[in-house]
Amino acid sequence: MKRKGRIIYHVDMNSFYASVEMAYRPELKGKPVAIAGNPEERRGIVVTSSYEARAKGVKTTMPLWQAYDHYPELIVLKPNFDRYREASRSMFSILSKFTPIVQPVSIDEGYMDVTDYVGNRNPVELAKSIQKRILDELDLPSSIGIAPNKFLAKMASNMKKPLGITVLRKREIKDKLWNLPIGEMYGVGQKTEEKLRKIDIETIGNLAQKDVLTLKNLLGINGERLHQRANGIDDRPVDPDAVNEFKSIGNSTTLPYDMTDQTEINKVFMQLSEKVAARMDRKGVVSENIQIMIRYHDRKTITRSKQLTQFVETTNEIVTIAKQLFQQHWNEEPIRLLGVTAQHLTPKDEMAKQLDLFNYEKDAEKEELYLAVDKIKEKYGKDAFIKPKDHQAELNTSFQKDFLNEYKEK
Repeated sequence: MKRKGRIIYHVDMNSFYASVEMAYRPELKGKPVAIAGNPEERRGIVVTSSYEARAKGVKTTMPLWQAYDHYPELIVLKPNFDRYREASRSMFSILSKFTPIVQPVSIDEGYMDVTDYVGNRNPVELAKSIQKRILDELDLPSSIGIAPNKFLAKMASNMKKPLGITVLRKREIKDKLWNLPIGEMYGVGQKTEEKLRKIDIETIGNLAQKDVLTLKNLLGINGERLHQRANGIDDRPVDPDAVNEFKSIGNSTTLPYDMTDQTEINKVFMQLSEKVAARMDRKGVVSENIQIMIRYHDRKTITRSKQLTQFVETTNEIVTIAKQLFQQHWNEEPIRLLGVTAQHLTPKDEMAKQLDLFNYEKDAEKEELYLAVDKIKEKYGKDAFIKPKDHQAELNTSFQKDFLNEYKEK
């Protein structure tokens, strides 16, 4: 018998990096643990922490020295990239045993469509089986949201942690969802939250009841999308191949004459990068792979690309990588055409809201800058200065997905 509606799970690992360390070293269980860079020198930024550490006031993105001030007995570990990747592959391998329709969205979370695979089992009981198997085999806790679509499942998984299982039906959204602050809605970042609050949208319910035209004028197509989500509407399928979508945005230009002057070539790269960044901004995507194309005077053409460890989106980020690639691969012969392409694109609204573990060192280097900025804001107000778009010193909140395919091979 075919079911009337979809049954979607969102599986979210609890305090993933800290939990992996605890599984590897059981003596750490029940203790306040944080993952951060350079614990020996008490520098860096907290990437994640155990629930015991959070109870002591230790928060993600907190400078390590401040975390120690909150709790001097905090146990701080350096991240172990290989260990986390392996745990992620094992987790997704377990999920794929229950349904082939699994969509990873970050190293520690993913969607499952179990509509045609539940059988006669109760969806809650099936979720308990999945949760138990991950805990028994990997010693890792997880929370699972159960709903008729991806958005509601994502919101549900966040309602009870750790080791929670939460069902969120469309008929329950007014009671369970609408009273939540707008900043807790998945897909609403800090800038969007600020814009919404300016038009008196304080809760998810306020957003759901706002007229769509006002939201579209404020946020474009994303305003309509958020309005639908707030009303429990989300038709997106769980797509196992989403991680393999390597869409791209590129621009190229034939030069007015064969060029060899480095200054002129850099100007061309800047113009191309500006166009690519503008198109990415309009589409609301970020990139983790930049490619350049060089066509020489004899029409010989080469392409060279760089896989990145963090997402990029601004002109300066793109042009910096493009020029680096050019310096590495130009044979100094005259050039007829140049191109810049942003590849491996990801929608911003699907990015995980967590620090990119693979860039913690870069973030740590900016720690003093962040603290200086905070002090200026405290003294002179939050509008003491305005940061140009391409020079924002913000914490990166991207995730790595390049290894997620590997779980299918296990």
